[in-house]
Amino acid sequence: MASKVFVFGTLKMGYPLHEQGLSGAAFLGNCRTHERLPMLIAGPRFAPMMFNEPGAGFQVAGELYEVDERILSRLDRLESVGAPGNLRVPVEVEPFEGGTSILAQVYMKSRHLADPVHSGYLAYYNDRRFVLPPST
Repeated sequence: MASKVFVFGTLKMGYPLHEQGLSGAAFLGNCRTHERLPMLIAGPRFAPMMFNEPGAGFQVAGELYEVDERILSRLDRLESVGAPGNLRVPVEVEPFEGGTSILAQVYMKSRHLADPVHSGYLAYYNDRRFVLPPST
């Protein structure tokens, strides 16, 4: 069964985890979150992190993909889903030009993983300080 996944950081095209995470996925287009959500750069690896706190931050820009169960499983492993503070959450995303919002999965973190914080809230991720984990 296919799922839609919204990515906003290092899984986007041209960023370090794109090929490893989304190889074989169908790109559906650029979009943004319907709600404002807090996204910032944090942690020892300068990772983009989004928190499940609707109403804070900005509408976050990103890319929408359709993935199969195999790719979704790969993404879950890459994003450490199941480990404390690592979540996959459904959110509504919408095209920039307006139109109908759709439900997509997005990877979020808990606040306790955001130490230290390296930025304020961001609407768009374009930071290049991300440090790949040694196992990648």
